[in-house]
Amino acid sequence: MTHGGNIIDELSTDHREVEDLFGRIEALPSGHPDRKQLIDEVTIELVRHSVAEEMYLYPAVREHVANGGAMADKELKDHGEVEKILKRLEGCSAEDPQLDQLFMALKESVTSHVQDEEINLFPQLRAACSAEALDTLGDKIRTAKKVAPTRPHPSAPVTPPANKILAPGAGLVDRVRDFVSGRGKS
Repeated sequence: MTHGGNIIDELSTDHREVEDLFGRIEALPSGHPDRKQLIDEVTIELVRHSVAEEMYLYPAVREHVANGGAMADKELKDHGEVEKILKRLEGCSAEDPQLDQLFMALKESVTSHVQDEEINLFPQLRAACSAEALDTLGDKIRTAKKVAPTRPHPSAPVTPPANKILAPGAGLVDRVRDFVSGRGKS
């Protein structure tokens, strides 16, 4: 899928990529080793996406959208729930009986979160910001995803400035671990 454009286009593309990964996971039988590999890939994408949203989307929503603080808080709460599921999935092998249950919980949580963002949050942000501001935020999101962590860190800060300071360091460590282990290389 093509990345680029404003923040809404960029994040929506991410959403479609995650939905595609969910479909590929569901197409494999339970216990298949590729399921775990694909779950690792979806974890990488979701963590990078979430960190970028926490760094730039939600602060913009707080600043520009009426009742944006409450909206951002709700989305951050959703992220926390997803992060906990991802952390539990990280410890599962392909044969672990909990893998399928946790995957279904992840899919349900992420799908609900995506629908909420696309139906409620994105239209309000689009109405509240200029096209130029949305484009600038899109650039920031893409840059953030390049340095973001690739593994769940449920206790990491989710709001600026702490998340903007700590996320790149955690991202570097995660990418080194991924390189050494071969994680996320399909």
